[in-house]
Amino acid sequence: MTANPAASQFHEYAEGLLLHYTLHEPAAPLGTVIFIHGSGPGASGWSNFKHNVSAFQEAGYRCLIYDQWGYGATSKPTDRDHTLDFFVSGLISLMDGLGIEQATLVGNSLGGAVALGAALDHPGRVDRLILMAPGGIESKADYFAMPGIQEMVKYPMGSPEFTRDVLANLLTLLVFDPSTVDQELVDERWQTLQTQNAHVLMSMAIPDLTDRLVEVQHAILVFWGTEDQFCPAPGVWKILERCARVQAEVLNRCGHWVMAEYPALFNQRCMAFMRDTNS
Repeated sequence: MTANPAASQFHEYAEGLLLHYTLHEPAAPLGTVIFIHGSGPGASGWSNFKHNVSAFQEAGYRCLIYDQWGYGATSKPTDRDHTLDFFVSGLISLMDGLGIEQATLVGNSLGGAVALGAALDHPGRVDRLILMAPGGIESKADYFAMPGIQEMVKYPMGSPEFTRDVLANLLTLLVFDPSTVDQELVDERWQTLQTQNAHVLMSMAIPDLTDRLVEVQHAILVFWGTEDQFCPAPGVWKILERCARVQAEVLNRCGHWVMAEYPALFNQRCMAFMRDTNS
């Protein structure tokens, strides 16, 4: 089931920078879940998680979806590097602004790296982690060897070469079954892309957190598709071998976007995990 988008709101960070977010309130909240989207042309929180938020909301969770720096309707600064610390500080500032002491973090790709960064540097603010092919656990060279990443950086965002057809083709690389990418998604991402600039990708600096995974003591549910063309699927073993409390779901015939490719399975498995790890 696809949720209806809630009213747009903005949080002021610093230096005039704004983070765009939407809040989806349940009747009686059990806790807060924050959805953290991945990178890529036209990316936004709603684009990533519109098939999932209703399941969490109906189960009683307060859902916060936001656009990360450089994406969606959030500010797109061109005078600073997009480091992991910058992304994590935006998340923590947003939580502070909304009075959220602790939350479950749901992160895909770049969003997974940000969720891990928050868990490592602000462990008391994180309840549990749900990760889908998280970034931040390989070297930059390994990521840029992936076919999806190579296509993503072939043409700079905003350049004449980056056409709607280029975007549509790139979106099909996110999934195993190209029919998952419909015209509505292409139109939505294309419209968002018109406000983006190439600086976010050019200046992105996400470290390899592999050696720090042993520090993560939170309960983790991790998903990975065997046909992922953006984040190497063997990364799931790094998390299983190094983190103390991990449940893993590895799906064949699935790409980088499990929450959109198999939304019913994803939502159901997440709800079971949330119940089983309820503190």
